[in-house]
Amino acid sequence: MKVNHQTAEKTEAMPVSFLLNGETVQLNISPVMRAVDVIRNELNQTGTKISCGIGRCGACSILLNGKLAVSCLILAYQLEDASVVTIEGLSDGKQMHPIQEAFLEEGGFQCGYCTPGMIMAAKCLLDSNPKPDQADIQKAFSGNLCRCTGYGGIVRAIQCASSK
Repeated sequence: MKVNHQTAEKTEAMPVSFLLNGETVQLNISPVMRAVDVIRNELNQTGTKISCGIGRCGACSILLNGKLAVSCLILAYQLEDASVVTIEGLSDGKQMHPIQEAFLEEGGFQCGYCTPGMIMAAKCLLDSNPKPDQADIQKAFSGNLCRCTGYGGIVRAIQCASSK
């Protein structure tokens, strides 16, 4: 989304309140801000990446009310009363989530830029289908792009995580 910063600066801020990784967040935001910008810049949850900006790569994937969503296409005010989980919300303190562990064990990443979005897509998949087959995995990841790997490690990571 292209933002006219002169207009954004003149736009009245509006309150928004939502759960982020289990914690209540209350902010005053410009109505033209994207969710990804609020998550990264206002709330310092930088695991959510910005890449294509048009919802095609999945790098900015979050769980929004339990469903996978690309945060670059969501305006921040749409988070009102929602529950948002980012990659930072998956781990329990220093203990990684089993999906994160599986990505590490199986080499489900290369440069790592797309990895948070891939892990969020994996979480959404495994929440709805704990024992996916390869076709299920490929379908679930059709909205997430990786420019470095051949996806083999990612598929193995999901298969590994589904057995945990």
